[in-house]
Amino acid sequence: MTTRNRPLSPHLQVYRLPLLALISITHRATGVALVVGTFLLAYWLGSAAYGPAAYAEARGVIGSPIGLICMLGWTVSLFYHLLNGARHLLWDIGKGFEIPAAYKSGYFVLAATAVLTVLAWSLGY
Repeated sequence: MTTRNRPLSPHLQVYRLPLLALISITHRATGVALVVGTFLLAYWLGSAAYGPAAYAEARGVIGSPIGLICMLGWTVSLFYHLLNGARHLLWDIGKGFEIPAAYKSGYFVLAATAVLTVLAWSLGY
């Protein structure tokens, strides 16, 4: 048997995932990020129950630059997953399946996620 040197199909350097596929993959990834971020929030709430010293430590961890980046990622994940979940609910009732409508709602989810994240961090922090 001889091995032919030919690219895989579709070749990863040529093929580009469509927006709808990227949105679907991101929806799953944000679900995982929400679980991980919820553990961080549970740590923060649990530390409040353990007293002022534990709460101050948790506040220091979450208030650190890495903690704030994690909370920002959790906020983005929350809004994205929420909005994309609402989009899926519309699909469940049979609306928005056409390709142009699916792209339009995908762009809406991305834009609304950015707007809601900026609003939450500018008004809440």
